[in-house]
Amino acid sequence: MSDMEDDFMCDDEEDYDLEYSEDSNSEPNVDLENQYYNSKALKEDDPKAALSSFQKVLELEGEKGEWGFKALKQMIKINFKLTNFPEMMNRYKQLLTYIRSAVTRNYSEKSINSILDYISTSKQSKKGEDIFKMDLLQEFYETTLEALKDAKNDRLWFKTNTKLGKLYLEREEYGKLQKILRQLHQSCQTDDGEDDLKKGTQLLEIYALEIQMYTAQKNNKKLKALYEQSLHIKSAIPHPLIMGVIRECGGKMHLREGEFEKAHTDFFEAFKNYDESGSPRRTTCLKYLVLANMLMKSGINPFDSQEAKPYKNDPEILAMTNLVSAYQNNDITEFEKILKTNHSNIMDDPFIREHIEELLRNIRTQVLIKLIKPYTRIHIPFISKELNIDVCDVESLLVQCILDNTIHGRIDQVNQLLELDYQKRGGARYTALDKWTNQLNSLNQAIVSKLT
Repeated sequence: MSDMEDDFMCDDEEDYDLEYSEDSNSEPNVDLENQYYNSKALKEDDPKAALSSFQKVLELEGEKGEWGFKALKQMIKINFKLTNFPEMMNRYKQLLTYIRSAVTRNYSEKSINSILDYISTSKQSKKGEDIFKMDLLQEFYETTLEALKDAKNDRLWFKTNTKLGKLYLEREEYGKLQKILRQLHQSCQTDDGEDDLKKGTQLLEIYALEIQMYTAQKNNKKLKALYEQSLHIKSAIPHPLIMGVIRECGGKMHLREGEFEKAHTDFFEAFKNYDESGSPRRTTCLKYLVLANMLMKSGINPFDSQEAKPYKNDPEILAMTNLVSAYQNNDITEFEKILKTNHSNIMDDPFIREHIEELLRNIRTQVLIKLIKPYTRIHIPFISKELNIDVCDVESLLVQCILDNTIHGRIDQVNQLLELDYQKRGGARYTALDKWTNQLNSLNQAIVSKLT
């Protein structure tokens, strides 16, 4: 059982929260208390009987109070365990009527957050179940926000809206997400409509959510402005998870713009933040770091750093580790073999898949340059065989190399030949020799002048 599940499903310690002031005129209702604990004792062995027993707590309490709140909380948990979601929702709505006066603000906030957090992180095994969970979550968030309109709990309102925004992001419902973002922004503004820097931590949470939206939409223009803005907020003490999100999105932005070194820096910072927060995103971000390292054609192994070294042999990372080795050795056969063997591990990530073709082109170019070096003319089908790609792909690669002056030559499509222009290939060398000859002539003339 996870820590969050343990917090949600097992809250024995919370029973001690119910203390009675010596100045209070009210005495604890012993019958109500006994009924609650008797009901709780049934929870594990006979959950349905426990539900009926907790219902009696509600009937006994009369005026809404703490025991009724706790009974409803237990009923929500049991219905969740029994996957009786409609009844769970009904009990949750009933529980929300208690938050205005029946229980303390802190206790109600903690309870609601634990319920929402657990439902949002519970794992679903099937796609249909996952979609259903998202619908259920949306209903929970929206119901909570409706109840908070009168409760005036700004902190819980902000947290719930942020959670709802993350759900809309996951569902790619960007119109609804933008509406949430506007509301969140307004809650962190001064009377002049400027960002309230006293709320720097909350602002960074909003920026992180908005940055993720622009990253998903590949809107680099807005992403860049917001990314720069987020890095200049100095008044905040952000959670490392939030900074991890911002830095990861910054890395993706830089990589898409071809700024590989900046991307490498961002992914490394994101990895460190995720690692500090214990987020599983650290593994994904380490893969992106390796990707940036290869694209920037660095000879330095990314796993040489103290922070990344412990993950070098992690099963999820091992494929990328081997990929780096093959890439740095220009071993096209091994590179493609690793991609094929670890297809799901590497290619299931849309961002990595987006850039794998560029890596393949880089390594093929390096192998191609080495292959053609001894020749003045070389058959394209021979290159095709050596690179293990179709002739049309070889021609496409050759055209690109000729256009960017990596290769000096021309393609004879009729005879399927690459004819290399050695005059241009050796042009730089001949220019240097010519310059050297001229300098020697000048020196010779100077010596002759002095002698005469």
